[in-house]
Amino acid sequence: MDVPRKVFKGRECRIDEDEAARFSTLVMARYPWLTRNSVDVLLKKARMEMLRVRDEETKGKEYSRTLADEGRLDEAIEHMRIHLDLDPDDADSWYALGDLLCKNGQAAEGYKAYHRGMELATKGKRKRRCGA
Repeated sequence: MDVPRKVFKGRECRIDEDEAARFSTLVMARYPWLTRNSVDVLLKKARMEMLRVRDEETKGKEYSRTLADEGRLDEAIEHMRIHLDLDPDDADSWYALGDLLCKNGQAAEGYKAYHRGMELATKGKRKRRCGA
């Protein structure tokens, strides 16, 4: 069952109570055998899936920011590195990693990440200019 995106708000994909209530009413009207608890479980599972989708869409940056905001910088850095293992040519992710490393007191590594991002960004611009 598809849960509309508007049920989720913010980077943390918090469940919007008003939207969730409208969705729950609709679902329970269509499927009267479902209980309130089963719809709540559905919404919680849909939230977890939305977090996964948002993480994929933003290449790890949203969840890494959330972890950093919670003071979990080591986890945020590790999360960003995992995404860079999957897509090492993503300049924006290298910049995000540089930010996280600098916030964590690892300025030398942070500057290396910024530099890598800059290399990739300028390399992409050169390719577009040459191919145009």
